[in-house]
Amino acid sequence: MMQTEVTQVEYRPNLSYVVTVVVIASLGGLLFGYDTGVIAGANEFLKTEFHMSAATTGLVSSSIDLGAMLGVLIAGFLGDAIGRKKALSVAGIIFIASSLISAFTPSVGVLVLGRFIGGVGIGLASLLSPLYIAEIAPPRIRGRLVGSNQLAIVSGIFIVYFVNAAIVSSHTAAWNQTTGWRWMFAMGVIPAVIFFALLFFVPESPRYLMKRGREAQALSILERVSGPERASFDANEIRKSLEVVPDSLFQELSRPGIRKALGIGVVLAIFQQFTGTNAVGYYAPMIFKAAGAGTNASFYDTVWIGAIKVIFVIVLMIIVDRVGRKRLLVWNGGLMALFLVILGIAFSLPHMITWLVLALVFAHTIAYELSWGGGVWIVLSEIYPTAIRGRAMAIASFALWFATYLVAQFFPILLQAIGGTWTFWIFAVFCVAMAVFMQRAVPETSKKTMENIQSDWLQSERGRTL
Repeated sequence: MMQTEVTQVEYRPNLSYVVTVVVIASLGGLLFGYDTGVIAGANEFLKTEFHMSAATTGLVSSSIDLGAMLGVLIAGFLGDAIGRKKALSVAGIIFIASSLISAFTPSVGVLVLGRFIGGVGIGLASLLSPLYIAEIAPPRIRGRLVGSNQLAIVSGIFIVYFVNAAIVSSHTAAWNQTTGWRWMFAMGVIPAVIFFALLFFVPESPRYLMKRGREAQALSILERVSGPERASFDANEIRKSLEVVPDSLFQELSRPGIRKALGIGVVLAIFQQFTGTNAVGYYAPMIFKAAGAGTNASFYDTVWIGAIKVIFVIVLMIIVDRVGRKRLLVWNGGLMALFLVILGIAFSLPHMITWLVLALVFAHTIAYELSWGGGVWIVLSEIYPTAIRGRAMAIASFALWFATYLVAQFFPILLQAIGGTWTFWIFAVFCVAMAVFMQRAVPETSKKTMENIQSDWLQSERGRTL
């Protein structure tokens, strides 16, 4: 098997430059988090304002996921056609438009449209931000840097939870009912404008440039990232990988090794959503109110979820390259199953124990952010060949957002129809299945160059094991 660590030429990365570029690219993740999290604060007001049923509430929440499904399908092809950087700029414009449409909506239909448009932006950012970061990051810290996109996502969620709580607590209930929720959506314009403006200061992905034949420009960026000697070595490795893999997704999928990689990515993407995390994220205030918390208390409890997400994504970034992707996803899949089983039991008790529900939701959130939250995006950004990476990630991300849509649409219906106990137990079963699949089917990718990973898949075609 090919050596998994490249030692011929050591990296001396320009960390300050790389980190600056990664932080800017990660703002796409922050907008992803803001737009998905804002509905948690607005839902209760929207139900009253527009007299929404459980099914309509699910549609308003899940319309963003339908948009994201379209967005990821566009993202792979758009990123391969015009470049990662320009495609991210398109996402920034879409985020601005979505926030304004949602804030000034006169009806449920227009709100669904605004959320759908925002979903398209999320689909673009959810695929292109980690893809761009993975293509510019040094291998030894790639997991940490791609994990920064997840940090940005949960930071966006934390920010919007805090914004929601601040708006609710600083005005009257009547004002919040008619106007407050509009401000929750409108505040998303601020980070969207910042993201769009800062993208003018980042370079294009060197791997994309190599693929388009712009080698001199790619080499210049690689030199700035890791120095002249390493840049020449990396450019040569990228060139060879592009020669091995044709620039045709359908032709490449005829190869068993790459087809296996795509299948694994799709399954991981679907499983990420069946952890139940988005059910909690979209409907956290509703869950806490069901557990006995008051309106304001439920919003502040949701802020704690956002804070926990930020803290433990930072922990993930610190340990993911050291511990490895596989162990984290296996271990925490089992832990999430355990917490969901106990949460189901808590909802079955004659008298709800509010502190226990809070503790279990927090514990589930910690386990998710230490594994399947950022870990899946890291693996998806690593396992595909450069020539087809954008389009292959688009397929896996489409599956992810379809699963997200199913959870957002049917979670409130399930809660109403079968109750919290059976709903959370269903998610627990999926968490067990996730851990088993990860253990048996997915190889470890940490500390390998992306070209090494590609070579491993191609070798598996010839009957070798990873």
